[in-house]
Amino acid sequence: MLTFDVLKTDPASADGSYLGSHARRGRLTLNHGVVQTPIFMPVGTYGTVKGVMPSSLEDMGAQIILGNTFHLWMRPGLDVMKQFGGLHQFEQWHKPILTDSGGFQVWSLGGMRKISEEGVKFSSPVNGDKLFLTPEGSMQIQTVLNSDIVMQFDECTPYESLDPKLKGQLTTEREARASMELSMRWAKRCQDEFARLENPNALFGIVQGGMYENLRDESLAGLEEMNFPGIAVGGVSVGEPKEDMLRLIRHIGPKLPAHKPHYLMGVGTPEDLIEGVQNGIDMFDCVMPTRNARNGHVFTRFGDVKIRNARHKTDARPADETCTCYACAGRSGVSWVNGGREGFSRAYLHHLDRCGEMLGPMLTTVHNLHYYLNLMQEVRNALDAGHFGAYVKQFHADRARGV
Repeated sequence: MLTFDVLKTDPASADGSYLGSHARRGRLTLNHGVVQTPIFMPVGTYGTVKGVMPSSLEDMGAQIILGNTFHLWMRPGLDVMKQFGGLHQFEQWHKPILTDSGGFQVWSLGGMRKISEEGVKFSSPVNGDKLFLTPEGSMQIQTVLNSDIVMQFDECTPYESLDPKLKGQLTTEREARASMELSMRWAKRCQDEFARLENPNALFGIVQGGMYENLRDESLAGLEEMNFPGIAVGGVSVGEPKEDMLRLIRHIGPKLPAHKPHYLMGVGTPEDLIEGVQNGIDMFDCVMPTRNARNGHVFTRFGDVKIRNARHKTDARPADETCTCYACAGRSGVSWVNGGREGFSRAYLHHLDRCGEMLGPMLTTVHNLHYYLNLMQEVRNALDAGHFGAYVKQFHADRARGV
C-alpha cells in the first residue's frame, strides 16, 4: 500500500522578489506508518544503523530507514528472515523500511560480476560461492524482507567507461543507453514478478541513463508507461564530479510526476539535500552522516567539524551549540544557545577518537543523524510556513559562516 499527498508547494512571491522552486511538502502513507516529506532515511545496510540503538533513532525523529537486499540475502539469509516474518520483527523496527534492490552492490563488485540479459553472476563476497541474482530473485528476496518500499533491480551505469580502450573516460552515450535499456527491461520483469508474488507493499522504478539528459528523459518516460507508484533517480554519486550530479538533478527532478513520491538515491551532503528539495525530491538516503561520523567528521549548522584536529583538544563547546541531540545537549535536550550545559564537549569527543573508544563514533553518529533529520524537519516547517526561500538563504549563510 502507498498513498502520497502533496500538502504544500513553494510558489513565487506575489511581488516577484522570490521566484519559487519545485519544493513540496508531502505525506507518504505506507503499510508500517506515515512518513512526512521531505525526509532523510538513515541507512541500515545489515539490518542496523551502525552505532545507534533503534530507540535513539526514534528519539531523533527517524521515520523510515533502509535495509539492503544483497547483504541481507548473504547474511543472515532468507531462512532466518522467514522465521521472523521479515525485517521489521528481526531488527525490532516497527516503522517503514525501504530496501535497495542489490543493483548498486552488484555494480560495486566490479570485475567479480558478469552481467547478462537474464541477471548477474558473481562470487559471494562472504564465502566465494557462485551466485546468480535476477530481477525476479530480487523481488522474491524483498518480499521475504517485507519492506514497505521495494526497489526494482537495475544496472547502475558507471561514470567511467568499462571499455579498456576508453579507460578513464566518460561512459559513452552508447554504453549508457544499453545500460539504461537493460534496466528498463528489468523494471518490467520486476513489476511482473512483484504482481505474481502479490506483494502488498510498493515497488519503485529507477531512472537511469548515466550523465546524458536525453537518456534520463527516455528512462523516465518508459517507467511512467509502467506506472510505478514511486520514482527514484539512481546512477548518481558513482564517481561523477559534483557539477554533473547537480546538472542531472536540476534536469530530471522537476520532470518527475507531481503526484508520486520522488527518491534521490545515495545523496548526499546537507547542501545536496537542499538542492534536491528545491528540485522536487522528497526522499533521500546516504551513508555520509554515519560513515563520516566514524571518521571524526561532524556536520553542524555552521559548517563541518573535524574532531580529530588538535585544536579541539581543550574545546569545551559541544559539536554544535544549537543542536538538541544527546551528544550536544545530553538528556536535557536543551541546546547551549538556550542555556543547556549537559552535552559532551568537543574536547571529550576528540579524546574518545584519539583513544579509539567506541563511544566516540556512537556519539558523532547520533549527532550527524540528528542533524540530517532535523535539517529535513526545518525544511518541512519552512514549507508549511511559506518561507522556504528565506530558509534556504539562511541555511547557506550559516553553513558558510564556519565553526
